[in-house]
Amino acid sequence: MEKMKIEEVQSTTKKQRVATHTHIKGLGLEANGRAVPWAAGFVGQAEAREASGLVVDMIRQKKMAGRALLLAGPPGTGKTALALGIAQELGSKVPFCPMVGSEVYSSEVKKTEILMENFRRAIGLRIKENKEVYEGEVTELSPEETESVTGGYGKSISHVIIGLKTVKGTKQLKLDPTIYDALIKEKVAVGDVIYIEANSGAVKRVGRSDAFATEFDLEAEEYVPLPKGEVHKKKEIVQDVTLHDLDAANARPQGGQDILSLMGQMMKPRKTEITDKLRQEINKVVNRYIDEGVAELVPGVLFIDEVHMLDMECFSYMNRALESSLSPIVIFATNRGICNVRGTDMTSPHGIPVDLLDRLVIIRTQTYGPDEMIKILAIRAQVEELIVDEDSLAYLGEIGQKSSLRHAVQLLSPASIVAKMNGRDNICKADLEEVTTLYLDAKSSAKLLQEQQEKYIT
Repeated sequence: MEKMKIEEVQSTTKKQRVATHTHIKGLGLEANGRAVPWAAGFVGQAEAREASGLVVDMIRQKKMAGRALLLAGPPGTGKTALALGIAQELGSKVPFCPMVGSEVYSSEVKKTEILMENFRRAIGLRIKENKEVYEGEVTELSPEETESVTGGYGKSISHVIIGLKTVKGTKQLKLDPTIYDALIKEKVAVGDVIYIEANSGAVKRVGRSDAFATEFDLEAEEYVPLPKGEVHKKKEIVQDVTLHDLDAANARPQGGQDILSLMGQMMKPRKTEITDKLRQEINKVVNRYIDEGVAELVPGVLFIDEVHMLDMECFSYMNRALESSLSPIVIFATNRGICNVRGTDMTSPHGIPVDLLDRLVIIRTQTYGPDEMIKILAIRAQVEELIVDEDSLAYLGEIGQKSSLRHAVQLLSPASIVAKMNGRDNICKADLEEVTTLYLDAKSSAKLLQEQQEKYIT
């Protein structure tokens, strides 16, 4: 009898994509600020993590604005991971804006403009608004018409009478004709649950009242319960925006009805610079909001990786930007030693001018030892859902010591495919040996180039 084949149907839900730093969940510190040797995806780097933990505390207490931090260390020692750990510790309410030094070079916009844009992206504003709202189920909707003011046969709407009902009571409102246009736009009918903002006159249709749920057998409507409380309510709405959002909203010209503005809306808009004057106006408004207690400033984090890619112009601009009253916490990262500042013959530590280095607090990252490398590789294997035995991890650790940690991590995925081809689920040392013959690391490649120099074009 032929064996019946049973196949498992794979779930179509999206699997989480595994990136380089997916395993980093925080800084892995105890309550007293001491680093746990192996926690939150971090291994080793105890001093650097403890120093970053203090930075997180300062940011939370708002004592760090306008300060800058430099993460310096050899390649593959966890500088970007530290910055992401800081972002995870701060949570989603604090803006975190990552960028790379080479991002500032654009053919459309000035370097300093891109820097300023990212500075503003990293500063949040929490706006508290008290809104008066009328909400309920529409029981009556009747526009009152009068003879048109301009003469002729047409009639114009003078006002609209609307009846709203909640669990606690009903109210009849006499509203402006502009609100009638908003009601038509939202396709509001009797029996819908809506809310109207008293200050702005904005109308939002929430859904159909569930009292009408049995009206039709099949319908694509969303039914909502009758609102609780009174028809007229006061609500506190908290909104989180960044200063760049405010800049962008005010920089974009509002389209009119003329042909030019319509053409402008249809054509792809080019990236335009936001003027300094506009930013100053927005700063005035923001400061007024803060003084009135309407808004609260949330200085976030701007992370600039590969900071040695910036040139003298950017560094001098950075000095000014760090001193402004509205400034985020800036974290730089670089793997350079003593080298030239880009675009000059001046040598400087980390490729950063001495006057800016003077303003920075520097956190060093150390190279990983063999045991730490094996632990990191074990974490990566777990994240990528691979089964690796201890001998293979030790062998990979040796490869990491000879070449680099990044190269060792990159060999995990090809080794798992080789293992599957050989009919195994777990990766063993033989698979890794096969993969190492297929792929070279940077050091081996450089050595080959030196040996076979005459075969290459130089």
